[in-house]
Amino acid sequence: MARLSIVSGGGTGIGRAVAERLAQEGSTVAILGRRAAVLERAASEINETVGDDRVVPYPVDLTVADEVAAVASRLRERGDAVDVLVANAGGNAGRRHTGPGLDAEVAAWRADFETNVVTSVLLVEAFRADLRRPGGAVVLLGSVAAYRPTGSYGAAKAAVHAWTYTLATQLADDGITVNTVAPGFIPDTEFFGDQITPEFRRSRVDATPLGRPGTPEEVAAAVGYLASPQARFTTGQIIQVNGGMVYGRG
Repeated sequence: MARLSIVSGGGTGIGRAVAERLAQEGSTVAILGRRAAVLERAASEINETVGDDRVVPYPVDLTVADEVAAVASRLRERGDAVDVLVANAGGNAGRRHTGPGLDAEVAAWRADFETNVVTSVLLVEAFRADLRRPGGAVVLLGSVAAYRPTGSYGAAKAAVHAWTYTLATQLADDGITVNTVAPGFIPDTEFFGDQITPEFRRSRVDATPLGRPGTPEEVAAAVGYLASPQARFTTGQIIQVNGGMVYGRG
C-alpha cells in the first residue's frame, strides 16, 4: 500500500516541489490550498510526470477551522493512516495591510499570524489522530526570516519554530517525528510577488555566502529526507536551507 502524504500549499513553489518529490518516491499525495484551479493544474502536471494519478487536489481555506475539519473528514474516508504531513502553506500576508494608524498594524500582524501559524496548527491538529503510530512524520515550513529583522512575518515564522519543539515533545512517545525546514532566499515561488527587482535580487544574493538563490527543489530535498525512514532519529529540529545567510541557529 502506498504511503499517504498531505502537503498544504501544494499548488505552487516549495509545496508543489515537495508534492512532486513525495509522489516520485511512491507516495499518494493530497495537496491542499485555497485555489482549486491551481491545485488541479499542479496535480495534473505532476501526475503526468510520475506516470500515475498519485496527486489529488483538495481545495480548502486552511485558516477556517470548519473547512479544515471537513477536508480531514474527506481524507479520513480513505481509511489510511497519514505517513507524512507537510504544513507548507503560508506567506507574507501582512504586507497587504499598509496605512497610518493602529488598525493597519493590527491587520498586518493578524494576517501573518493566521497565514503562517494558524494554517499550520489547524492542519496538524485536524490530522493529529490520523498520523501513523509509530512512523509518522510532520514537517513544518519556517523561514530564515525568523532570525532576521523582518517584522510580523518573521515573528510568525519564529512562532512556528517554537511550536516545533512543543509538538515534537508531545508526539515523541507515539514514534512521530516533528521538524521544521527554514528556507532562505527562494525566488521561484509566489512569495515575493513583484518585489523581485534586479536590485532586490542582488541584495538577497549578496547576503547569501554561497552567492546564489536556492530552489524549491533544494528545499523539497530537505523535506523529503525528514519525511523518510532514514530520519527516524531526527526530531525537534530546525533545518536551515539558506545558503549560509544565517549560520548555526535552530
